Amino acid sequence: MAEILPGIHQVEGVDPSPDFFTHVYLVKDKGSSWTLIDTGLPGTAPKIDTYLKKHGISPTSIRSIFLTHLHRDHTGSLRDMISRTKAKTYSHWIEAAFIAQDPPYDGPGTPPAEPVSVDEKFKDGDQFEAGGGIVAYHTPGHTPGHTSYYLPERKILFAGDLFFPGTGDTLSLTPKEYTQHVLTAQVSAKRVAGLNVVSLLPYHCGPYLRDGSAKVIELAKRLTT
Repeated sequence: MAEILPGIHQVEGVDPSPDFFTHVYLVKDKGSSWTLIDTGLPGTAPKIDTYLKKHGISPTSIRSIFLTHLHRDHTGSLRDMISRTKAKTYSHWIEAAFIAQDPPYDGPGTPPAEPVSVDEKFKDGDQFEAGGGIVAYHTPGHTPGHTSYYLPERKILFAGDLFFPGTGDTLSLTPKEYTQHVLTAQVSAKRVAGLNVVSLLPYHCGPYLRDGSAKVIELAKRLTT
């Protein structure tokens, strides 16, 4: 799968195995530049580079890298992608501390292999011109500073690991063995259920290009019963 929506690519060739999906997204800015959302596991950067070359995109045209959270399958190639793109990096201020390993993260899931200092540390509700207009929604639970990114003009939500594959075509929360605080993750899911989402783009499932809100609302209802 390549360009899944106009100006939005799900980078091909980055999955470590056929049964483990890692959806690194490349998003066109309003100008000639691009934004990358998450960087994949260690060793993913050359695969991203191969994809960029295939589509005639220069690595240095990626000006921004937005991180949903600290786990290594999202930040493992961060340092390498910074080196290749010279892009500015962004994450929630809580998550930035753990990505820098100051302090080291001791929650579930695999922490970064090496410390990286994030350039811009934001808070809930901050807005950015990158990606055609991004609003950062702090959606903690999976990790303390987990963030989902919403494009209000296009009603697109990049949900990171807030959601995980459920039964059939339904959504679930990320399993509790990988989640720092399950009840907080439930609150975060209910919060984004209030957004108008057409296309829901999680990291380990989907993408769901239509009826995103319906999927999130259905999950939120199950969480209340």
